[in-house]
Amino acid sequence: MARYLIRRVCELVPSLLLATVLVFLIINASPGDPVKMKLGTEATPEQIEAERAKLGLDRPLPVRYAIWLRDVVRLDLGRSFINRQEVWSLIRQRFPATLELALLAMAVAVLVGVPLGAVAALNQNGKVDSFVTGFNALGLSVPVFWLGLLLIMFFSVHLGWLPPSGRGDLTAHPWEAWKNLAMPVVCLAFYSCSVFARFVRSALIDALGSDYVRTARAKGLTEGAVLFRHVLRNALIPIVTVMGISFGQLLGGAVITESVFSWPGMGRLLVSGIMNKDYSVVQGVLLITVTLFMLVTLCVDILYAYLDPRIKLVK
Repeated sequence: MARYLIRRVCELVPSLLLATVLVFLIINASPGDPVKMKLGTEATPEQIEAERAKLGLDRPLPVRYAIWLRDVVRLDLGRSFINRQEVWSLIRQRFPATLELALLAMAVAVLVGVPLGAVAALNQNGKVDSFVTGFNALGLSVPVFWLGLLLIMFFSVHLGWLPPSGRGDLTAHPWEAWKNLAMPVVCLAFYSCSVFARFVRSALIDALGSDYVRTARAKGLTEGAVLFRHVLRNALIPIVTVMGISFGQLLGGAVITESVFSWPGMGRLLVSGIMNKDYSVVQGVLLITVTLFMLVTLCVDILYAYLDPRIKLVK
C-alpha cells in the first residue's frame, strides 16, 4: 500500500504540471484585456502600457508562465489584477462556503439516492422501480438554474419561508444559516441524487444476477445477508467512482448554483474573475479545483483496495 501511495503521488506531479500549462494557455488565449477592464475606456495608451508593465503583462508568454509556475511552487498564486488582494486570501475566504455546500449536498444525495437505487433494484420492473426511473429521468433532465429559480419563486416569493440568496453564520445564527442552505443544497443535490440512484440500481441488478449470489442463496443465507455481505460490497466499485467524481465537481465550485443563490463560494469567485478578466484569480481557482479533483480521485483509488481485495494495487 505504501509503495502504491508513493507511486500515485508521483504520478500526480506531471498531471499537475500539464494542468498548469493548460490553465495558463486557456486563460491567456481568452479575448479581452484585463488592463483596459481595470482602467476603463478613458485611459490613455501611456497609462495602459504603464499598467501592463506593472502587472508583468508586457513580457513574452513563456516568461510569464515560468514566473507564474515558480510562484505556484512557492504556494504563491499572485494577486488579483482588480483589487490587488492575494489570490490565496480570496480562495481561503470562499472555500469554506463551497466546502459547506458540497458536503451537505453530497450527504443529501447519498442518503436519498443510494436507498432509492437499492429499493428499485430489489423491486425490478415493479411500480417502485418505475417511480425511481422516472425520478432519475427528471433529475437528469431538469436544468440546475431553472430548478433554482423555481425554488426561489415558490419558497421565497410565494411562501416567504426561505431567503432567496446569501449565506448565514452557522455559529452565530444557526437557524437562519440552515434556512439559507436549504434551497442551494436541494438544488445541488437533485442531479447527484438521480445519478447515484441510477448507478446503484444498475450495479445492484448486475450483482444480484451473479453466480456467487445464487451460490449464497443456495447455502441458505437470508436475503439480508446476501445483500449486505456479498452484493453491496461488490457493487460499490462503480458507485464509489461516481461519488468521487461528483464530490470532486462539487468541491470545484457549483458555478451555476452559487450564481443563482448568490452563494459566496469559489464558483462565484471564478465567475467574477472571468467577467473582470482577472487572470490571477481564474488561474488560481482553476488550479486549486484541478488539484482537489486529483486528490479525490486518489482517495477513490485507495478505497478500491478496501472494497475489493482482488484489486492489485502494486504491480
